[in-house]
Amino acid sequence: MADRISPEQRSSNMSRIKGRDTKPEIRLRSALHREGLRYRVCRNDLPGRPDIVFPQQKLAIQVRGCFWHQHSGCKAGRIPSSNLDYWKPKLEANVERDAQKDEALRALGWRVIVFWECELKTDQGLSEALNFIVREKKKLSKE
Repeated sequence: MADRISPEQRSSNMSRIKGRDTKPEIRLRSALHREGLRYRVCRNDLPGRPDIVFPQQKLAIQVRGCFWHQHSGCKAGRIPSSNLDYWKPKLEANVERDAQKDEALRALGWRVIVFWECELKTDQGLSEALNFIVREKKKLSKE
């Protein structure tokens, strides 16, 4: 099936997709900040550049988009039915790269937590994520 828009317009649309400071990321970071928790953002020296990092506890948090990172069981995590030859390898490569980067972080002694875009959309989901992070941070501080 042919694309409905020109290659130039498609390129323009794709170029505006953010790699960092996404709405779910900012929403979680704001909640953490309101709780008095301080963190680092997108540490370039770590595999996969985790979105949120608590260096003292070696806690890395990844906030992943359901579509781009193929959240299984999520409506937004489906591979498009059109242009399958393009999308399937692209999205599968994202998933594989995520697994490799997470494993590399774990090999360095980091605890990796993944939150999905759909989990952080609701106030309840955000609250649960915040509580989970606080518990993990406390647990890791004691070790």
